[in-house]
Amino acid sequence: MSTAKPSQFGVAGLGVMGVNLALNIADHGFSVAGWEFSPKRLAAVQAEKPYERLKTTGSLEEFVGMLERPRRILLMVTAGDPVDQMMDRLAPLLSPGDVLIDGGNSWFQDTQRREKAYREKGLRFIGMGVSGGEEGARHGPSLMPGGPAEAYEHIRPVVEAIAAKTDQGACVTHVGPGGAGHFVKMVHNGIEYADMQLLAETYDVLRRGLGLSPDALVNTLAEWNEGISGSFLLETTLQVLRKKDPETGKPLVDLVLDKAGQKGTGKWTVQVSLDLGVPVPSIASALDARNLSAMKDERVAASAKLPAPQAALTDEEKQHLAAWTHDALYAARVVTYAQGMRLIQAASKEYQWNVSLAELARIWRGGCIIRAKLLTPLREAFTQQPDLPNLVVSEAFAPVLTRMAPAWRRVVGTATRLGIPVPVFSSSLAYLDSYRSAELPQNLTQAQRDAFGAHTYQRRDRPEAGFVHSDWS
Repeated sequence: MSTAKPSQFGVAGLGVMGVNLALNIADHGFSVAGWEFSPKRLAAVQAEKPYERLKTTGSLEEFVGMLERPRRILLMVTAGDPVDQMMDRLAPLLSPGDVLIDGGNSWFQDTQRREKAYREKGLRFIGMGVSGGEEGARHGPSLMPGGPAEAYEHIRPVVEAIAAKTDQGACVTHVGPGGAGHFVKMVHNGIEYADMQLLAETYDVLRRGLGLSPDALVNTLAEWNEGISGSFLLETTLQVLRKKDPETGKPLVDLVLDKAGQKGTGKWTVQVSLDLGVPVPSIASALDARNLSAMKDERVAASAKLPAPQAALTDEEKQHLAAWTHDALYAARVVTYAQGMRLIQAASKEYQWNVSLAELARIWRGGCIIRAKLLTPLREAFTQQPDLPNLVVSEAFAPVLTRMAPAWRRVVGTATRLGIPVPVFSSSLAYLDSYRSAELPQNLTQAQRDAFGAHTYQRRDRPEAGFVHSDWS
């Protein structure tokens, strides 16, 4: 019988994210056991710098036996069927009270189903969003665990130790029960889609509109990053723009094919928004932009038949377009976050999760991909008014949006006149204009529905009459 002291934490799946999280946990004083099904990957991990507190195996039975009870296991495998398969394999090896954590980007309803199934076996299950990529996993991610509160308390010492830290604490919180953690991570990724597209549109307006080179763009954007528009994604943009191709000496970004991929969380966010009746046009437009980018051959062919407008910048536009674009970027980003927060708010009410939007803003300030300076006033807004219906009407942002809207409109107008597509700038502005409009033209829409389908309508002059139908012939 082995007399080795059992490990305090387990990581199943030692891919890039799994191994970096395991090393992060080990760095913070916890002994870790790691399991990996691929012999080649396991050998590669074992060949790395040895860690006294990290022991690895290719046997699932041995892995489970290496852990102290009640066990804490972080599952880092591909989302979907592999998670269910691993849960089925692990369940007979676990004991009542053990906690299994799914750290992948799983569909939140799958998480709810899995939590229920494990609960019925006397086991505990947590769905945890992990943001920060490889670097974050190794040195401090933002973590969004959802599931039973007592299960979270059992893993809390570990996740608080490994999470990114800011002046407001560790970037982790118990998001809520059930699938709350994975839902929030999904929306986080949806916001990420829109923010990345906004930066791409900013790049395009300044590049094609003003003719700025990547080096000139760096100078402009680096200045912006020092102000209120500062964010991790803007820092990443600067990093990309600065990189030179070692073969040609040209900016490497200019050699990257303009086809963007996706892994599905943006699509999920849009699908859920339709189910809950919460508009997220900024995220939907960003998703459409990626899908359109994939149609490269068709776009090239269309460019020969559909010429761009023959337009030039005015002297005023040449002088102010960069400053206008700065304001448009910040304002559209606020509107994007507003849509994401509204969606989380709606899901929290629908599923009775009691998610704190102020806490999300706090844990997103460090480690995660969408960390940005605007999260500080965003947190203050939801701290002062937890049931705030929409971020755009908060005292922190309404005056800023009002001040920046004229510049934002000039950017959308100028880009449209030049034939530069700005789908997220445009859809975000349309969202703001729709939300601030006391009157919308959907009175005509509802009248049309009643005219061809007898769907009824409400009279604004006699609301007490309820829904009525008219003969429109």
